[in-house]
Amino acid sequence: MTRAALRGAAGAAALAAVLATTAVPASAHTTLTSASPAKDSTVAAPSQIVLTYADPVRLPRVVVTDGSRKQYQAGSAQAVDNKVTQAVGGTLPDGKYTVGWRVVASDGHPVEGTFTFTVQGSSGAAQPPAPSPVRTNLVSTGDSGGSSGWLWIGLIALVLAAAAGAVAWFRRSPTQD
Repeated sequence: MTRAALRGAAGAAALAAVLATTAVPASAHTTLTSASPAKDSTVAAPSQIVLTYADPVRLPRVVVTDGSRKQYQAGSAQAVDNKVTQAVGGTLPDGKYTVGWRVVASDGHPVEGTFTFTVQGSSGAAQPPAPSPVRTNLVSTGDSGGSSGWLWIGLIALVLAAAAGAVAWFRRSPTQD
């Protein structure tokens, strides 16, 4: 094999190594597939909120609020496989309610969302529920890591491979190929 062929083979191997190390794993974020009460539905006062996801989830948080931002969840949300159940504190009075939820998908990424439903025909009095120790801040403050770490590793590998290729290119002998 000639020197040019060896350099070409080494370059192809380096390119293959860079491409192999920069492959980003597929994200498997889950999605909310159904809710009870359903999004935009009108129902009698529910005693619980049940959220069903496409995949198993963990670390659930669910907040149920009315138009004046009073909270009606009781205790902590419970996740079993792909279902999250949140008890409602007391009987909800007639009105529109917002359900805010956040779970951690099986790939480690937080997934969150909101939806509304309306209670009609309730016998519940408009009393705020007992205070709940549940943390209610559902705003994401940053990425939990996930695939962005692989992106940085791949970028560093690409820079190192390019530097090694440049050194090899400039160190080649000026002899005939």
